[in-house]
Amino acid sequence: MAITSANQLELLQTAEAVAREKMIDPALVIEAMEESLARAAKSRYGAEMDIRVSIDRKTGRATFTRVRTVVEAEELENYQSEMTVEQAKQYLENPEVGDTFVEEVPPVEMGRIAAQSAKQVILQKVREAERDRQYEEFKDRAGTIINAQVKREEYGNVIVDVGSGEAVLRRNEKIGRESYRPNDRIRCYIKDVRREQRGPQIFLSRTAPEFMAELFKMEVPEIYEGIIEIKAVARDPGSRAKIAVISYDGSIDPVGACVGMRGSRVQAVVNELQGEKIDIIPWNEDMPTFLVNALQPAEVSKVVFDEEAERIEVVVPEDQLSLAIGRRGQNVRLASQLTGLDIDILTEEEESKRRQAEFEERTKLFMDTLDLDEFFAQLLVSEGFTSLEEVAYVELDELLVIDGVDEDTANELQARARDYLEAQNAKAMERARELGVQDSLVEFEGLTPQMIQALAEDGVKSLEDFATCADWELAGGWTTVDGERTKDDGVLEPFEVSLEEAQNMIMTARVMLGWVDPADLEAEAEEDAELEEEQEA
Repeated sequence: MAITSANQLELLQTAEAVAREKMIDPALVIEAMEESLARAAKSRYGAEMDIRVSIDRKTGRATFTRVRTVVEAEELENYQSEMTVEQAKQYLENPEVGDTFVEEVPPVEMGRIAAQSAKQVILQKVREAERDRQYEEFKDRAGTIINAQVKREEYGNVIVDVGSGEAVLRRNEKIGRESYRPNDRIRCYIKDVRREQRGPQIFLSRTAPEFMAELFKMEVPEIYEGIIEIKAVARDPGSRAKIAVISYDGSIDPVGACVGMRGSRVQAVVNELQGEKIDIIPWNEDMPTFLVNALQPAEVSKVVFDEEAERIEVVVPEDQLSLAIGRRGQNVRLASQLTGLDIDILTEEEESKRRQAEFEERTKLFMDTLDLDEFFAQLLVSEGFTSLEEVAYVELDELLVIDGVDEDTANELQARARDYLEAQNAKAMERARELGVQDSLVEFEGLTPQMIQALAEDGVKSLEDFATCADWELAGGWTTVDGERTKDDGVLEPFEVSLEEAQNMIMTARVMLGWVDPADLEAEAEEDAELEEEQEA
């Protein structure tokens, strides 16, 4: 194959045809041709030469050139593509390092092997351009719904045609036992678009909560217009779902708008989701109120919210327990997903028993440690005292309000409590010393002897050890794995150290050790404050 004048226009026509067929830029095809011709020329003139090919975009004429770069004499490595300043003086006026000398070389005859190689280069470039075009087309469509046609099923995964390529609906992203035949029309949510070695991969889903939200957006104009917002979605795909909505227009009922006239709007979504039952719940900023709504149709007697632990305790009448939990725990599980909280459900009887057990436990604590009779210990618990620290360091007036407690009795109570705590502190410190705790940790402000003992038993024996801890290792926390939240126990969690307090103590230790510059902390605090102001604005 020779690049002759008769073949010049054929190059351009071929490039146009390939570009039109693959829906890519003709310039990319021509660049691929230039690269393939350059490779063929190198096999003829020598691989060490810098041979370049330029195809005129109007005439199709291919120009073959040899390029040599001017380099320092000591850096000269390739005599075929480089030359020194002295050598360059033969071809250039006042040559400098970095200059190039370009000379045209005769076109080459392409043999069968060279032509095949050139074809492979062009096909590879076209495939890459095609993949880039597909990725660019779909990367911004992630998070939207697409209508596609089923092509085939492979090992339970459905391969669908999305127009300019293929996408995959994985087995675990299908609702229940859905099955499809070739050419079936299917509606899916574009969950992710990733650029991979084998080309862009488009992953679809029909089980994602976002899929339901997008379906409602299509069916409910008020959601599309932003008058109603979907705040949270929880699904047990194919079975049941809960969706929380809020209206920014006082005259529009968000639940009624989503249900539609005679349930027409919600029914359209239900039909698409294979009959999945949908509970539409009004959103409320007050988390306990929102949870009461989320647990419908069960009735709730009482809610106790632990904001720090992100746990919520719900008390229901005995006859409402099974309804609140739902079949196989479905109702409470969906409510937990919707609120993002761990939910404990108790009956009124169970709560009463637990409170009685706590009362007895605290009564026994005061009887054993303060040498009180049962009646007096019960008086303390009834007045809200839960620990020895409260008795020891509370204002005297708070003890004097208890029936039968005068000033002398109150002072005696506090003296006994302090003596006991001091003895416990001394015992804890002695144990910590036995474990090898260092003075740097003992002298650190904010740690009690019991905390120091707990740290030492966990292997934290110096300020350096303490400074390397993570906040959740001290205060505890929650980790979400595969949608399930698991509890991480903290060393200082029994002492009610919050996550924020743990963060502050660890950062203080790092500053004391010189690991962190206080100026950097101030700068970060200022940035956070500015960010909060912007968000509020």
